[in-house]
Amino acid sequence: MAEIETRHLDSYRRLIEIARDLASTLDLNTLLNRIITAAAEITQAEAASILLYDLTTRQLYFQVATNIDQPTMRGLIVPLDSSIAGWIVTHRKTVRIEDVHSDPRFFDDVERITGFQTTSLLGIPLITKDKVVGVLEVLNKRGGNFTDQDENLLNVLGAQAAVAIENARLFQQSDLISEFVHELRTPLASISTASYLLLRPEISQEQREQIIHNIHSEAMRLSTLASSFLDLARLESGRVQFNRTRFDINDLIYECKDIMQNKAEEAKVRIAIEIDEAAPLLEADRDKIKQVLLNLLSNAIKYNRKNGSVILRVEHTDSEISVTVQDTGLGIPEDALPHLFEKFYRVRQYESQVSGTGLGLAISKQIVQGHNGVLEVKSKVGVGTAFTMRLPTGLSSVQVRQSQ
Repeated sequence: MAEIETRHLDSYRRLIEIARDLASTLDLNTLLNRIITAAAEITQAEAASILLYDLTTRQLYFQVATNIDQPTMRGLIVPLDSSIAGWIVTHRKTVRIEDVHSDPRFFDDVERITGFQTTSLLGIPLITKDKVVGVLEVLNKRGGNFTDQDENLLNVLGAQAAVAIENARLFQQSDLISEFVHELRTPLASISTASYLLLRPEISQEQREQIIHNIHSEAMRLSTLASSFLDLARLESGRVQFNRTRFDINDLIYECKDIMQNKAEEAKVRIAIEIDEAAPLLEADRDKIKQVLLNLLSNAIKYNRKNGSVILRVEHTDSEISVTVQDTGLGIPEDALPHLFEKFYRVRQYESQVSGTGLGLAISKQIVQGHNGVLEVKSKVGVGTAFTMRLPTGLSSVQVRQSQ
């Protein structure tokens, strides 16, 4: 008995340390990973996961999980009316199950998609200010079934976690919104000034047409900025579910070249392709990878010189496929390279020469990282720039099952 009480006391001491750690973390992804790691630790569970609840859309979706391929799970929507997690959200009650397969609420799509076999489960609602923000689950108790003590510990952790998640979300939203509002000021100021000038009676017809053209350009820029911002917000929040298929990367390269050919000809830039005939099929979200390639190719054309060239090169090893977009353009100053993938960042030297939102590379990086890949850049001023996207080729047992 004394040994059990000591173990319980140690668990609560550990909870105090964890709570202190959570309270000091404002990065949402870091926070969520710390929560699931702590949950699995204090309950001696094989795995843990967090599903977040979007009150606006009334959707419940996986955000992070231990011991499971996260890119496969991240953003996976779980039905409220036919899942254990959905029941927890709807009823705001804890659930403890020894055999999930005997429970009619069990949503077996998760098990099928992830390949992770679940037996026992303990799940609690994450509630703050009378609002459900998600569900915290621990799976497969090591050496037995989940106990009352496990439930008590998880509820204490969950109460702290819910507050920390809400604070991190508010911080993230305010940070993103402030950046977005800041970026809106320039095109809005241009439109305001242009519309004022249109009211002046002394303006010539030629000047009037130029002002209307400027207003149209700024309006299109605002539309692009808003769309890109929403894309990035969804990617950063984990609400984008990658639709993985197997496809030929060489075919996609040719497709992207065809799409950008007219733009390249207008800029007097030549596009060349060096494919890898032996490259295996790539397991990824084709549309999202296409989005990355088109962004990199568009930049390579925009920042090139007349009569310059762009090379699209595909290579592969046993573990990865790499696609390089190399140009003979202006090049990027060394001090700008560390900032290229930051939101709204644009190289100061070229900002007035080439239009853009400063979000394309940030979005591309999020997409590539969501595929467990890497996006790299090398550049030299006056020589050119090369962006390389590296994506893993190895198919897990889960991915093999999905493709069958």
